[in-house]
Amino acid sequence: QLSCLLKMVTLDGIPKDLDSYPQDLLLFLSPSDYAATGSCSQFFSNIGKANVDVLPREAPQRQQLLLEALECLEIPGTEINEEQAETLGWLVCDLGGEYIRSSGGSLLKDLSQCGSFLPEQEEAIRDVLSSGNTTFGPPAAWSAFTLSELGRLLPVLDHSILQQIPK
Repeated sequence: QLSCLLKMVTLDGIPKDLDSYPQDLLLFLSPSDYAATGSCSQFFSNIGKANVDVLPREAPQRQQLLLEALECLEIPGTEINEEQAETLGWLVCDLGGEYIRSSGGSLLKDLSQCGSFLPEQEEAIRDVLSSGNTTFGPPAAWSAFTLSELGRLLPVLDHSILQQIPK
């Protein structure tokens, strides 16, 4: 339905008020199409607020959006800072383990909003958390408050991390 709606909206070209349309609609638009109405970082900021469930994780469009977002934000390697992560929004949920490890704790807040993780992502999150080089500190210093802050990352924790947390 959204794809069809986009065709109707863009029949006469890209409307100048595209930002006023539902963000989910943008999932079916190319950043180059959007360029006439705004910057690519604005486009991906809007995409990052759209409903992630509209596109399945395996969808080619979703994978292409991530690649184009990384290019737009001029991320040369695999390190992403908090500002870039905020612009990416839910797209951080699709980042591979190498991005999670390289970025350290700067992705954890955004990753805690993800519904599920691939095994390689879970392993990378565990590596980052057990390193102690995050705002949470080492697991041995965690409190009940820390655990509540970790939110959806809790299921990722394994026995080696859990046993370090004070009772």
